[in-house]
Amino acid sequence: MAQLILFNKPFQVLSQFTDEGSGEPRATLANYLDAPGFRAAGRLDYDSEGLLILTDNGALQQQIANPRHKRWKTYLVQVEGNISDAALQRLAAGLELKDGPTLPAKARRVDQPEGLWPRTPPIRERKNVADSWLELSIQEGRNRQVRRMTAAVGYPTLRLVRTQVGDWTLEGLAPGEFRTIEVAAPVAHRKPGASKTNPARRRARRKSSR
Repeated sequence: MAQLILFNKPFQVLSQFTDEGSGEPRATLANYLDAPGFRAAGRLDYDSEGLLILTDNGALQQQIANPRHKRWKTYLVQVEGNISDAALQRLAAGLELKDGPTLPAKARRVDQPEGLWPRTPPIRERKNVADSWLELSIQEGRNRQVRRMTAAVGYPTLRLVRTQVGDWTLEGLAPGEFRTIEVAAPVAHRKPGASKTNPARRRARRKSSR
């Protein structure tokens, strides 16, 4: 079995246990978790919030983080402006970004989420500019991908909250809170033709037969 920590990462917290940058110190996972041996399975930007998964199993970490496994990641996104149907269709179809095209996504307009905690500090409001919310699900995890996608269709992201990764959700977790669960560890697959015999034992057998 392997252990997972489901953590609700607050705004402006690094997705790592140390701050390796220079200048003003920033909050890290160490401000909230005492979890030696655990590493984040994928990242969540410093200025994004929501579900961050950590595990003590290296193979599972790679399985969760690697886009090849196509785990859906779902976000609530507050954008500047009233997002149009055309923009939602473009997000869903896939976009051309500087680092290449995105995979098809799931995008839908939603009402302002009920029960979502207030951000600290709050979003700076512009009285003359409307805002709206959408739910966006992607199967990739490029650097600042969601923000770049909404900007590409003309709606800059104001607030970004990840609510789900695969089957794991934020349910019941306030910012800074976490829960630990146990899951099945990935099975190590041998390469075709590989012998189950220990290599050192094979060498010893060859020497004894000479």
